[in-house]
Amino acid sequence: MASDTAQMFYDKAVAAAKAAREMADAAQAFAEQAGSLAGAAAHGASGGAIDPFVFEFALFVMAVFVGYFVVWSVTPALHTPLMSVTNAISSVIVVGALLAVGVDSSMAGDEGSIYARLFGLGALILASVNIFGGFLVTQRMLAMYKKKG
Repeated sequence: MASDTAQMFYDKAVAAAKAAREMADAAQAFAEQAGSLAGAAAHGASGGAIDPFVFEFALFVMAVFVGYFVVWSVTPALHTPLMSVTNAISSVIVVGALLAVGVDSSMAGDEGSIYARLFGLGALILASVNIFGGFLVTQRMLAMYKKKG
């Protein structure tokens, strides 16, 4: 009886994982198409003077600058909630990194799986350091508001 229930939950989990993978693949394909179309549009609008890679790299650089100025313009009163949100985002990155580290080489079918594992391991390490550091900073900031004595 318990074995049947466990098998049922396992089957549902496998079906959900397959559906999630299909949706993730579709989202990735959509993002790649959108980036390619934007690069191709810039390439076509400039008469072929702008390479699509240069256009996409310029978008990345602008996103870095916007992110920098957004983070540094946050008032000190909002740093603790901002750190909490950053920790939540990093925890999602940890989940994705664990999935990348666990890529089965038979599933990838080529050498790409070793790169996925290496990048996943790097993301896992960096996100873990970010979470740990975020909790340390949050604890220090909250300690500033405690009454001494």
